[in-house]
Amino acid sequence: MKLLLIAAFTASAFAQTWMAQTSGTTASLRGVSVLNAKVVWASGSGGTWLHTSDAGATWQSGTVEGARDLDFRGVVAIDEGSAWLMSSGPGDKSRVYKISSSGLHWRLMFSNPDADGFFDAIRFWDSRHGIIVGDPVGGQFTVFTTEDGGENWIRQRTVPALAKEGAFAASNSCLAIRQPAEAWIGTGGPTAARVLHSSDGGKTWTATATPLRHDGTGAGIFSLAFTDLEHGVAVGGDYTKDKESLGNFGATTDGGRSWTAPQTSGLSGYRSSIVYVKDGNLWLATGTSGSDISQDGGKTWTLFDTGSYNALDGISPDAVWAVGSKGHVAKFTGFSAVPK
Repeated sequence: MKLLLIAAFTASAFAQTWMAQTSGTTASLRGVSVLNAKVVWASGSGGTWLHTSDAGATWQSGTVEGARDLDFRGVVAIDEGSAWLMSSGPGDKSRVYKISSSGLHWRLMFSNPDADGFFDAIRFWDSRHGIIVGDPVGGQFTVFTTEDGGENWIRQRTVPALAKEGAFAASNSCLAIRQPAEAWIGTGGPTAARVLHSSDGGKTWTATATPLRHDGTGAGIFSLAFTDLEHGVAVGGDYTKDKESLGNFGATTDGGRSWTAPQTSGLSGYRSSIVYVKDGNLWLATGTSGSDISQDGGKTWTLFDTGSYNALDGISPDAVWAVGSKGHVAKFTGFSAVPK
């Protein structure tokens, strides 16, 4: 009996799940950025932003004035009281705002100059150097970079886009970056699921095919994450067939110059977002059909939750957050309870 009790305690201590929070909004959320153990920013439809500075005990939420018809699909935390917000939409409905004073002030920094453009993701290497990626315009993927903290944005040339190839603004993570100036873009569509790579801050690019599915307009790479400059993973699938695991995972060990797919990864459906948590050597992936965890570098995965989420971000096992439709915000739990 004693052994059974110990086994039961150990199993429960290692059980992972999402703990739902009271966000104060019903917006569809696709942006989340974790600054530290206490500070998290999130964003979504209706010009919505959310912010906590006490690890989710309380949330502030609001809308950017004049932006109620915008969908903030990307957010990048700057500090406890400020963040970058990126909206996704046709033409100048793709914009970048800087929000400060915990939501009391905001400033429009950049609007998409292309009438047929559409922003998909935004990232910053540091306080001055950032990058935006958008769908192809004029046969090339849209890339803008800044070197002065968002005051000015410079259009960069990329490799030619293939027919009907695009990127997905599902979780602000079709774009991944690492220091000092590395960037990767995941693409999709009925003709290709490629990774575009730049090692000079977005000025020049190469493109590599991946094994992820690209058999429809809703298929391809939705999220990228890297543990270092060489090792990374790509997840996706087809969001219109979210329970299918076909072609939803790929990995690289050479910085994205080549990509392979394991014969079986166990990733259990379409996944729109993935994050690597160095403290704990964890991979977490989520999507509309559930969430998976891997502790062996993505070789095997375990489904730990069947809820629907769009995006996640995290920096440690006790500071990983997921967001979804109808204002859903949740915190990852499970590992902090493990006895030392």
